[in-house]
Amino acid sequence: MASECLGKNSWPELVGKNGDEAVETIKRENPNVLEAIVLLEGTSVIKNFSCNRVWV
Repeated sequence: MASECLGKNSWPELVGKNGDEAVETIKRENPNVLEAIVLLEGTSVIKNFSCNRVWV
């Protein structure tokens, strides 16, 4: 669950921002995030939760 993850785990202020810039912000604000992956709108993602991955 997200509450079990260390550091910041939500970035609503980045909605609508450039994906690459959002990735940099996410990684800077939570160094525990190892994968911040930019997706096209509507792209399917796997449903397993991981504290070190963020879909952008």
